Amino acid sequence: MPMPLKKAAPSIPFLLLCIIFLPCFFLTILVIYRVDDFASQTKTVVGHNLNPTPWHLFPPKTFTGKTRYARVSKIIQCSYLTCRRRSTTPTSTKIPEWHTRQSSNTVGKCPMFFTRIDHDLQPWVRSGISLSSVMEAQKFAAFRVVIVGGKLYVDFFYACVQSRAMFTVWGLLQLLRRYPGMVPDVDLMFDCMDKPTISREEHGSKPLPLFRYCTTMDHFDIPFPDWSFWGWPEINIGPWDEEFLGIKQGSQVLNWTQKLSYAYWKGNPDVQSPARVDLLQCNNSDIIGAQIMRQDWVEEAKNGFKESKLSNQCNHRYKIYAEGYAWSVSLKYILSCGSLALLIAPEYEEFFNHGLISMTNYWPISRLDICPSIKSAVSWGNTHPSEAEAIGKSGQDLMESMSMARVYDYMYHLITEYSNLLQFKPEPPPSAHEICEESVLCFADPTQRQFLERSTTYPSPTPPCTL
Repeated sequence: MPMPLKKAAPSIPFLLLCIIFLPCFFLTILVIYRVDDFASQTKTVVGHNLNPTPWHLFPPKTFTGKTRYARVSKIIQCSYLTCRRRSTTPTSTKIPEWHTRQSSNTVGKCPMFFTRIDHDLQPWVRSGISLSSVMEAQKFAAFRVVIVGGKLYVDFFYACVQSRAMFTVWGLLQLLRRYPGMVPDVDLMFDCMDKPTISREEHGSKPLPLFRYCTTMDHFDIPFPDWSFWGWPEINIGPWDEEFLGIKQGSQVLNWTQKLSYAYWKGNPDVQSPARVDLLQCNNSDIIGAQIMRQDWVEEAKNGFKESKLSNQCNHRYKIYAEGYAWSVSLKYILSCGSLALLIAPEYEEFFNHGLISMTNYWPISRLDICPSIKSAVSWGNTHPSEAEAIGKSGQDLMESMSMARVYDYMYHLITEYSNLLQFKPEPPPSAHEICEESVLCFADPTQRQFLERSTTYPSPTPPCTL
């Protein structure tokens, strides 16, 4: 009987392949797991891995439009690889020739509202700003901004609503582009939500430096130009210089006598604003002289923003400004119309509010008697058309003087004066990421990218205005 055949022993090449393949396979799995874990801890300018600010809650951001692999790839590429691919001698490090010459012939004086800078930094003039004060302000901040050697580093703590963080950071990058090699090293905390938090009553003995979009007389918060100066894609508002030009042109379609002789307001009253709720009661063009219209941004977005174009809203002699949840970005657009701006007793102040003069470039409206106060203003304006038109024109002129060139000058002087008060050398913390124009554009969706590119600036041909 024949003996059974024995199975041949595995060949040496097969064993060798197994020895090589299995470690590589497990190493690949480990790398994928670690990269995924790494990406899940990376906080980004669009809000990845960030919770909403606890002091102003809003629905958490979701990123469900792409596969997990695509999302992880995007985070790694935009956060860690994009800025490193830039030229080793970026434009932002080159100092303009006029800066080295210090030519005084081309330097103009800053507008009056720049006096706000001294006012807002006054609490730290004697004491200076210590690192401990900056770090203590972190509990009120959404992110930390550090500029060192012309490079921008940001450490994100919380997400910002919509694209506020993206466009605010973009504005800082444009400042570095506008004045390459001139912006000093700085370390500051920034909150991107609406209401000031550093009250003078609570923090009077130790003011904490915190930048945000508005402040009040009762707060130490330092006002800074808001994100909408570079665009607000969610409601189709373009960069400031574009919008002002369009609004001014729209304001000239009708002369003063042809404009509707009553006051106009269009906005969203559903933002916890008592003033806007009370304003709804004034909607009577015959008795009160006011037309009050509700703006539904959800429906407007569905219709392609056909009815919300700002340049088409300058056909009234009077335009009303009512604060929202806090301040409202609408103030600059209302003043730009050249209509007589009726301001309902503002509580919150933007960086340019020091340029506003009652009865010179706006008309004050009582918060306690909104409707009668509007009626009285409209009645006065209709019996004094030349004076009313002059006040409206003065408001428009103020906004024209606040071009993006002047906005960058304000940012430059505010950051420079703030930097002079620092008692420590700014250094980016390990948790901060370098952010460059390319990395922001990398994260931006097609609509955001269009707005960002439209607001791109260029190195200034002249020095900043002088304080």
